[in-house]
Amino acid sequence: MTASPDTADVRADTQVLKALRRLRVPQTHRNRELWLLLFAFLLNGAATVLVQLGAIGRLDWSFLSFCGGLAALVLALHVVLRFKAPSADPFVVPIATLLTGLGTAMIYRIDLAKGWEGWTGFSTRQLAWSAIALAAAIAIVILLRNYRVLFRYTYVFGFTGLLLLLLPFVPGLGVKAGADVWVSVAGVFSFQPGELAKIALAIFFAGYLVRTREALASVGTRFLGVTWPRARELGPVLVVWFASLGIIVLQRDLGTGLLIFGMFIAMIYVATGKTSWVLIGVTLAVSGALLAAQVLPYVKARFTNWLDAFNPDTIDGSSMQLASGIFGLAQGGMLGTGLGQGRPDLTPLAWSDYIIPSLGEELGLIGLFAILCLYMVFVSRGIRVGIAGQDDFGKLLATGLSFTIALQVFIMVGGVTRLIPLTGLTTPFLAAGGSSLVANWMIVALLLRISDAVRSRPRVVIG
Repeated sequence: MTASPDTADVRADTQVLKALRRLRVPQTHRNRELWLLLFAFLLNGAATVLVQLGAIGRLDWSFLSFCGGLAALVLALHVVLRFKAPSADPFVVPIATLLTGLGTAMIYRIDLAKGWEGWTGFSTRQLAWSAIALAAAIAIVILLRNYRVLFRYTYVFGFTGLLLLLLPFVPGLGVKAGADVWVSVAGVFSFQPGELAKIALAIFFAGYLVRTREALASVGTRFLGVTWPRARELGPVLVVWFASLGIIVLQRDLGTGLLIFGMFIAMIYVATGKTSWVLIGVTLAVSGALLAAQVLPYVKARFTNWLDAFNPDTIDGSSMQLASGIFGLAQGGMLGTGLGQGRPDLTPLAWSDYIIPSLGEELGLIGLFAILCLYMVFVSRGIRVGIAGQDDFGKLLATGLSFTIALQVFIMVGGVTRLIPLTGLTTPFLAAGGSSLVANWMIVALLLRISDAVRSRPRVVIG
């Protein structure tokens, strides 16, 4: 039975309307992103102005001009997205911009309290690193036309990730500063290669799991309502677990070890859909942390401070930083003391490890909750991209990168609030640290590329 001419015309008109609607979607996305960016600029500018008025009672137009230059770079990224990735997620860049701006404003507030100016201040260096990070993100969006090309170099990225983790042990490069995670280049600047290693390893894990997911998802033994994998499928998990323990032992870096192992377990769960991998991963992570606490003195000290932070014998020593951060959060209360009005500078490393208590003191619990909501939306957008992915590699990569941000936030916020033992990571986008900022904006660029490919995929019109 053939369709009547009228029916065919209606069907053709419907297809044309749907095609036009699809053409308007990228433009709508970019306009929405532009308005969100302008709102982020407004909040960041207001935060910086309030810091200056509250701390020094006047405006410093030179620092505000530097912030304006950074906003211009963000707008440049927006323009690049209009031409190179018009269907990219419109929420990712504004959220990352707002978090980066709020973090810079708080770091600037600490500099004012300490009397640090110019390159001696962490805020000036944070602005410079933000510019480098945005330039790296723009370069990735322009040069990486198809993220699937990364799949071809799965094992190259795996080797690169391991090499980056081993760089601090190279004579002449490694810097002895607490944990052995820093590398100095020509004595000019230092960076943490582990921040870049997490991206390389995420690409490796995604490619590896795509190739081996059938074996990892094979039927095993069902026990207590859960299907457990066979013993021979545990090999990759055990290898990553031992590698994570090696990082904890050799680099004295509990945070990076937990982050890499947690990222792998999350990606293997997405690849196989088996709850047993999560249970096995949590068991191995807890057992590894407890083993490290018994064997390694510095891990044991972290557990001791966590369990008894207000012990009179340690509150003026090893647990002073943790206790001071908690006092700062208590001082902030619900509404905070106001930007520039508190004393977050009393807490050691208030600009890096303890940026969350600093923000909590001056913005209060409500402001801190808003920041955590920003992280939640950022991660949810990334996971949404992964769920809607066209191919398994993109799905795993987007999910792995998003979960890495979520896990890092959980580890840091949980550490400074005594939910879990504190580890030496940075709070994404907020804390001072050039290598962390560059790595996180590279993650933003990868998510933009993946989301653009997902949203602009060909659609089949039925009718």
